[in-house]
Amino acid sequence: MTTSSIVTTTAPPAPQILLLAVGAGVAVAGIYYNQPILGTLAEGLHTTTREVGAVPVLTQLGYALGLVLLAPLGDRFDRRRVILVKSSMLAVALLGAGLATSIGQLCASSLAIGVFATAAQDFVPAAAALSSVEMRGRSVGRVMTGLLLGILLSRLASGALAEWLGWRAVFVAGAGLVAGLVVVSWAALPAFAPTTAQPYVVLLGSMIKLVRDLPVLRRSALSQGLLSIAFSAFWSTLALALAAPPYHLGSAAAGAFGLAGAAGALGAPIAGAFADHRGPLPVIRGGAGLVVASFLLMASCQGSIAVLVVSAVAFDLGVQAALISHQSIVYGLDPSARSRLNAVLISSMFVGMSAGAAMANYAFQRAGWTGVMVVGAVAAVFALVLQSGLRA
Repeated sequence: MTTSSIVTTTAPPAPQILLLAVGAGVAVAGIYYNQPILGTLAEGLHTTTREVGAVPVLTQLGYALGLVLLAPLGDRFDRRRVILVKSSMLAVALLGAGLATSIGQLCASSLAIGVFATAAQDFVPAAAALSSVEMRGRSVGRVMTGLLLGILLSRLASGALAEWLGWRAVFVAGAGLVAGLVVVSWAALPAFAPTTAQPYVVLLGSMIKLVRDLPVLRRSALSQGLLSIAFSAFWSTLALALAAPPYHLGSAAAGAFGLAGAAGALGAPIAGAFADHRGPLPVIRGGAGLVVASFLLMASCQGSIAVLVVSAVAFDLGVQAALISHQSIVYGLDPSARSRLNAVLISSMFVGMSAGAAMANYAFQRAGWTGVMVVGAVAAVFALVLQSGLRA
């Protein structure tokens, strides 16, 4: 297959979008497999929970490094080839984790998993490149649904599989899924013409220039980072809140809330289509407003599982709707730099999620669930204010 420019005035065919969505979800799931099974990992490798705590940290660190260091590759080379190489390396890293016999080996594999799981972020710009401007939001929304479902359901699948077949089966099964993805992607994905011929080092430095020269990029990254604080504040402390009065529920109940988050993520394509027709700014404002309302509702109706479930669906929908709309804006800034623009936006998300987890943990220790709700609501208010007053 020869590399050629792809120009389209429509959305990509449904099977292609499905492949991109599944690919994004399967790839990103790799960085979340370890979170529900840390206790099992510590027991299986005869180490302490403190030492095994480095596993998710290194995985997230690897993802952040991969976003920054590997993002220029999607603009410099055929994106299909980048997806195939990174996904192949991800399969190897997951297999390495499944075969690890020491905590050191698992940590090394976890770092590599994080780096190469950034293949997920190559599937999303691919959808934008294959779509016309009029269909970009809808296409990106559908692929993002797959990515978000991968995030939200990976924990549920990991915990169930580890209980059934042991923790090694989680990583080996993940490696098998990614290997299958490589085969299907090789057969079905089209080639993508590189959008620049600049050297890698120049492209890496250009990310700083993009942030400096594009105020819309800075505003989008900051706004989504603030919403990610709220997102992470909820999910990082939910298990603690459910274990305490008045709920007295275990980790299984906390894991089941992932289904509520998944339900919210399924609304992503609708948000993308609305952004195509009405513009992305109204969707961003509506999404941020939904997050604010959800956190205020949870703060005022503590003790109600029904309110928690409905609010989880609502604020997840709000966060993901804003993300898809921000991506629609960012991808249109410079088509030749979509991978680097996406890296800036997604990196801001991970910074926000890290900050949200730290702030929520502090707030929960000082003020309980109410403190966490205040953190989420305030962050979302700032995101809403940041995008208010701008022209749609």
